[in-house]
Amino acid sequence: MNITSFIIYCFIVTFTPGPTNIVILSTVHNFGTRKAMEYTYGATVAFGLLLVVSAFLNSVLYTIIPKLLMVMQIIGSLYMIYLAVQIYKSDSAKGNLINNTGTFLSGFIMQFVNPKVILFTMTIIPSYIMPYFQSASALMTSIAGITFIGFLAFITWVLFGAIFKAFLQKHKKAVNLLMALFLVNAAGMMWF
Repeated sequence: MNITSFIIYCFIVTFTPGPTNIVILSTVHNFGTRKAMEYTYGATVAFGLLLVVSAFLNSVLYTIIPKLLMVMQIIGSLYMIYLAVQIYKSDSAKGNLINNTGTFLSGFIMQFVNPKVILFTMTIIPSYIMPYFQSASALMTSIAGITFIGFLAFITWVLFGAIFKAFLQKHKKAVNLLMALFLVNAAGMMWF
């Protein structure tokens, strides 16, 4: 297992601006840290649940159709390249922010309608975990680790929201280019 590629992929996808992180940032600014933390807990629980569902579905499919792993690796690589292009082209200042009350439930539901999270959770397990580990304990340990990385990303957006937003606004092209290059690198490292 290429642990470097795995960690880069997890950190890039969870820490870069996406619907959940943008709503967290907006919630910090509009409703304060306490509400943002409530939202974050909901988002984290749903993120972990999506990883469990992914591990289960992919385990079933992996046993039934072993060749499906290659297809999922291709999809995972293409998704990372797609994300790289989107990050490079993105302008975080022009995102459509939802006026959110910052509840646990709204954070939980957001993950199930967030395409970035759904695609990530459905590709990370078959691309990085299942080719090397199939036991239930290894899968659950991986899920816990990935969920923790996601939680760290959410907390980062809560704690440093104002600073992070200002930095992204000021240096958005350089940051977007760097994040895009890291993602392309992670996609390539899956195959080597």
